[in-house]
Amino acid sequence: MSAKEYLSGRKRPGPRAHQGTRTALYLRVSTADQKPDLQYDGLRGYAARAGLEIVQDYCDVAVSGRREGRPQLNALMTAARNQEIDCVLVWKFDRFARSTRHLLAALEEFDHLGVRFVSVQDQIDTDSPMGRAMFTIIGAMAELESSLISERVTAGMRAAESRGRHLGRPGTPQRVINEIEALATSTDLSVRAIQKQIANRASRGIVGEIAKRARAIQPQIL
Repeated sequence: MSAKEYLSGRKRPGPRAHQGTRTALYLRVSTADQKPDLQYDGLRGYAARAGLEIVQDYCDVAVSGRREGRPQLNALMTAARNQEIDCVLVWKFDRFARSTRHLLAALEEFDHLGVRFVSVQDQIDTDSPMGRAMFTIIGAMAELESSLISERVTAGMRAAESRGRHLGRPGTPQRVINEIEALATSTDLSVRAIQKQIANRASRGIVGEIAKRARAIQPQIL
């Protein structure tokens, strides 16, 4: 199936499911070249063993787990709110959400709507009190891990900077800065025009900052 079909969501053919078993699959892959085949196979196998009828699947492609504005996730939530499904089935809970806040908000809404939530790989089913508790704990641990990674990256960057290593994008060459300043103070060219004059050797944002600073210090000579 094509990535376009994954993004649009695909209705599965077949008879109407029995009440209580209408199941939606939710899948997510982080890059366009990844395929959700492993997730699909695992979810279909679980649904067959559990007697769940898959009525629709949703797959977001090339979106971050931290983004709550995923189009297919939004479509899934709409289906739940419209009472079109009884169960949401995911391969692993971090495919659904990596934020504890988002995870718990979704679980609370599913609970209010009477929608069951199952994470196959984590062996967690919100039908049981223990499943709900474990889901909360695992979500908190995932967010803690993400925070620790972020802290390690920040500490590494500070250590590198203390040793005189420059991190991030390379600085704009002085001769390019001089050209931008000269154009900014001697003409009334727009930022876009100045960027074109310097053959796009600096981003529009950089050009805008330099031009604004130069014009504030020295009046234009028209």
